[in-house]
Amino acid sequence: MAKVTGFLEYTRELPQDRSPIERINDWNEFHTHFSEGKMKNQAARCMDCGIPFCHSGILLEGMASGCPINNLIPEWNDLIYRGLWREAIDRLHKTNNFPEFTGRVCPAPCEGSCTLGINEPPVTIKLNECEIIDKAFEEGWVVPQLPENRTGKKVAVIGSGPAGLSCAAQLNKAGHWVSVYEREDRIGGLLMYGIPNMKLDKSIVQRRVDIMEREGIKFFTNKDIGKDINPNSLLKEYDAVVLCIGSTKPRDLKIEGRSLKGINYAMDFLTQNTKSILDSTVFDGISAYNKDVIVIGGGDTGTDCVATSIRQNCKNVVQFEIMKKPPLKRVDSNPWPQWPKTQKTDYGQEEATFVFGNDPREYCISTKKFVGDANGHIKEVHTIQVEWKLCDNGKYIPVEVPGTEKIWPAQLVLICMGFLGPEDIIFEQLNIERDSRSNAKALYGNYKTNLDGVFAAGDSRRGQSLVVWAINEGRGAAREVDKYLMEYSNLP
Repeated sequence: MAKVTGFLEYTRELPQDRSPIERINDWNEFHTHFSEGKMKNQAARCMDCGIPFCHSGILLEGMASGCPINNLIPEWNDLIYRGLWREAIDRLHKTNNFPEFTGRVCPAPCEGSCTLGINEPPVTIKLNECEIIDKAFEEGWVVPQLPENRTGKKVAVIGSGPAGLSCAAQLNKAGHWVSVYEREDRIGGLLMYGIPNMKLDKSIVQRRVDIMEREGIKFFTNKDIGKDINPNSLLKEYDAVVLCIGSTKPRDLKIEGRSLKGINYAMDFLTQNTKSILDSTVFDGISAYNKDVIVIGGGDTGTDCVATSIRQNCKNVVQFEIMKKPPLKRVDSNPWPQWPKTQKTDYGQEEATFVFGNDPREYCISTKKFVGDANGHIKEVHTIQVEWKLCDNGKYIPVEVPGTEKIWPAQLVLICMGFLGPEDIIFEQLNIERDSRSNAKALYGNYKTNLDGVFAAGDSRRGQSLVVWAINEGRGAAREVDKYLMEYSNLP
């Protein structure tokens, strides 16, 4: 245990983010760091529970409780407290290939199930994780780790998001020759183009990719499998193939006026913006400049769209959420250690409040139709308020409230309502069986598809989910591929 009375002596504290007035004028990360002394105090709050729910990684009420990759959280908290940072990163890397990613973008289900969180603010687990890996890079402790022996077996990983990268890293550790295919011009998938630079700087993604390349992994960009390369040819060239292609078919909003110009999917907006930043080119993509922006969707992607629109100097931004406003504290039906379904103000909402004077979120609102101008461009969004009512089947449904119709000015609408599954082309060319949600039909734990030698992991198997679940699945699939190739596996 870090310090027996630590949770009594110290309160939860986080570093002050860069102020909105500063950070909205650039694309740099907005988080800052603590001193080692303050980090020691935060680590001291960990109680080293006899039953550490923080690294349980189970599903409760359909949401993650604890860390899905089973990070040994109490152990590295104790190492931080004792100043043993080198040992802390070794312990962290045992379960997590990329703590620099999860330490920045994971919503931290581990903190939601922290035992201290029953009646006190939980331990700053996410912060501690990020500080460990950042210090490790600063000290030069993260270096390429080449396998001692090569098996001669070759594996192709299709997709370079968190599932693909973690799968490739683990297979390379086992000594196999690994090739990763990515259809975009840079490696990283969601990490590179789906998450804005101010939340995850792309140099951090590239830094890890460079290390993996030096470890012997081959990366191929601008290779759209199914179009540029027939996936069946990969089956002949490689001993195994792993599908980590993500869940990239966006859920659409098929209402009147959907075909108007200026209505775009969130991922197109975010991807074009990040490419422009990285390429240092004059931006000619989807722009929020001097526009009234409506963001339809209340999740993390919606928040990223709000923050990106502000940095593009929008005139105003409003974020629609059809669900009810969450409570400020846990309700009885949402007990610990479930993920706390409480109101949170993320960086985008904080920035919008600073710039425009109010929280951009509108709850219990349903979009009815889009109206355009004479040139076929969006000019208005028509909405109505809804109430959530319990039906006879025990489910809640949204019911429109008469007289609550409203018209919102809009010259840009961004749809971020989630995803419906992986794209079809690879599955169709390989005749891969799919489940009722159109994902690859492969059991969690063995990841095998109906085609011998072909495995599936990440969002393309489980559906849209967290980065940390993608890493969990990539690691798990690597172990099963290793067993398939060698009849045993020493991978965790």
